[in-house]
Amino acid sequence: MFSDESRFSLQSDSRRTFIWRASGTRYHQENTIERHRYGGAGWLVWGGIILGSRTDLHVQSVTMTGRIYRDVILEQHVRLFRGAMGAEFLFMDDNARPHHARIVDECLQSENIRMDWPPYSPDLNPIEHVWDMLGRRIAARQPPPSCLPELGRALLDEWCNIPQDQIDNLILSMLRRRKACIASSGRHTPY
Repeated sequence: MFSDESRFSLQSDSRRTFIWRASGTRYHQENTIERHRYGGAGWLVWGGIILGSRTDLHVQSVTMTGRIYRDVILEQHVRLFRGAMGAEFLFMDDNARPHHARIVDECLQSENIRMDWPPYSPDLNPIEHVWDMLGRRIAARQPPPSCLPELGRALLDEWCNIPQDQIDNLILSMLRRRKACIASSGRHTPY
């Protein structure tokens, strides 16, 4: 199972804005954009994907902590999939601080399911591409969500509507993406 969290907000989370402008017009009013410093209100979501299936999307308004990660994510979501998959189950999360809290490490050690993931390694987790798909689906909604409850419902709806074959193709691309990453010595790859 590949898992991760992502944040979705009512405002754009992009920190990059591309503006085509004539030379010497950088500070003209039409070339400046007001920025919201903290991205506005939003939700933190967690999900997990495997070939042929996915977890329910967990939506929360608070920051992920080690205790929440263990009590909610691992106990209520990951454990269900482990029970269904049996001894072949392997769990991948990233090296985020809550994922390596002592209570989380103890829980995962007792289960013996965590995939070793070296620190400072490239993030090849295919769920990152699923977050991109989810964000694009939310952005394409007409009208777009205008309040937090609408955004939460849209996230849950669109998570379920992402075709499973697209998720499966991302997972199956892991070998190819890993080879490309090794060939580029961990630098940018064309994926």
